[in-house]
Amino acid sequence: MSAQPEFQSFNVSVENHIAHVQLCRPDALNSMNQAFWLELPQCMRAIEAQTDARVIVISSTGKHFSAGMDLGVFTNPKAVPMTGDAGRMAENLRRVVMQLQDTLSSLEQIRLPVLAAIQGGCIGGALDMVCAADSRYCSADAYFTIKETELGMTADVGTLQRLPKLMPQGVVRELAYTGRKFSAQEAKALGFVNEVYESQQAMLDGVLSIAAEIAKHSPLAVSGCKEMLNYSRDHSVEDSLRYMATWQSGMFRPTDMMKTFQAKAQKQQAEYDDLFAVKGLFEE
Repeated sequence: MSAQPEFQSFNVSVENHIAHVQLCRPDALNSMNQAFWLELPQCMRAIEAQTDARVIVISSTGKHFSAGMDLGVFTNPKAVPMTGDAGRMAENLRRVVMQLQDTLSSLEQIRLPVLAAIQGGCIGGALDMVCAADSRYCSADAYFTIKETELGMTADVGTLQRLPKLMPQGVVRELAYTGRKFSAQEAKALGFVNEVYESQQAMLDGVLSIAAEIAKHSPLAVSGCKEMLNYSRDHSVEDSLRYMATWQSGMFRPTDMMKTFQAKAQKQQAEYDDLFAVKGLFEE
């Protein structure tokens, strides 16, 4: 990544069209502090706008993926005033929660697929985050928990909205009501994670290999898949089919297909043009 901001919460590298984002605060169990919530959408958008990445892998360092929300986020009086008019405090808290939600939604909003590689504990807010990824993979020692219930609050930044679309409703309700841990093996059986690997290194090797397969394909085709899958998740089949037809009529061009056919005829890997960078209207 050239001319990129440096992040307190992440180490970022881009190679062979794959962006690898690693949570890098293992001594703090990669807890999601104030810097994390500010930096995650900045990081996602910087990768999308300023690199040639076609897929993002999010992994972590240390024994645990993340211990979840750093409670300092909610005890910061500048962000969440604890005194004053009750109505104004409530309005402010609502805006804070929506900002936190938007941070994790950035994984869905970018056009690149996001793959999460999880080891050890994936707790509370970290579970909210990986629910927003396109696919999840974990090591055999991984476990997940909707920790907020145990702490006396309701999970509020995405798990209760996304997890029921990834796992059976009855199971999600049990996990939410009890706050119990569920293991890598249970997560695999329920379809929450795609694969369980013996070790963290084996997981990283496997997920980066999957990312490499994604990066070989036309980035226009892959981004179209993500757009359509996200839309169909939230709309009826009929509406989704109509949107698909409209998308195809506007976005489909035969250029990448011709490159694919020519490459196959020559027994080579097709080389596709990158998508245009995502920039603001008046950016150079």
